[in-house]
Amino acid sequence: MSDIHLYTAQTPNGIKVSILLEELGLPYKVTAIEISKNVQKEPWFLEINPNGRIPALTDTFTDGKPIRLFESGSIMQYLTDRYDTEHKVSYPKGSREYYEVNSWLMWQMGGLGPMQGQLNHFNRYAPEKIEYGINRYKNETRRLYRTLDTQLKSSTSGYLVGDRCTSADIASWGWVAAAKWAGIDIAEFPALDQWVQLMLKRPGVEKGRHVPSKHNYEDLQHLAEEKIQEKASGARKWIQESMKEEAK
Repeated sequence: MSDIHLYTAQTPNGIKVSILLEELGLPYKVTAIEISKNVQKEPWFLEINPNGRIPALTDTFTDGKPIRLFESGSIMQYLTDRYDTEHKVSYPKGSREYYEVNSWLMWQMGGLGPMQGQLNHFNRYAPEKIEYGINRYKNETRRLYRTLDTQLKSSTSGYLVGDRCTSADIASWGWVAAAKWAGIDIAEFPALDQWVQLMLKRPGVEKGRHVPSKHNYEDLQHLAEEKIQEKASGARKWIQESMKEEAK
């Protein structure tokens, strides 16, 4: 029996864990963290994640004592290792597929997330437009999308690894679903676009992506670039203020 409590926000990293929890059919509590108000920097939260970022998770461990997990990839590994005994979205530990999934999970954590995150920052939230930064991270994000697209073209199941949806797919999906926010035309990557739609048809993805609040994939597809920039301007101020506070 789980005693899972998820601390999260509506971001590509945040929804990874809620989607996985829904795919596994695990009960869990949710606390929405208002990152625009720096709740993630409050002392009580830092006891759960000393790095002051979402998502974070607590549970009762096998010894009956509380355990804290932070960093989305680490949380996902914990959940599949401990709770996915039927391998609904994973493979048996020690198998080739297990290590392949782990490779794609680390790839997302070290590549796709950070690069697209930096693209979002320079393209949407920076106080001034720095073309070098925008181009550098846009080209790198496009390269990473191409890597995913190439992998999916060779897949017979439509998923990244083997015959099923795994943590590898779940970890990357939220980022790719936000391609338009990053200023990338996903039509350039047809296999990747098809994969986004395939994932959307999964009940676990559909339910988990709306935790702790509504996911805006459908709305985003209809927004003109001017409207996206207008929406980004609303977050620009608190992001800049948060950066100044962290630089102290």
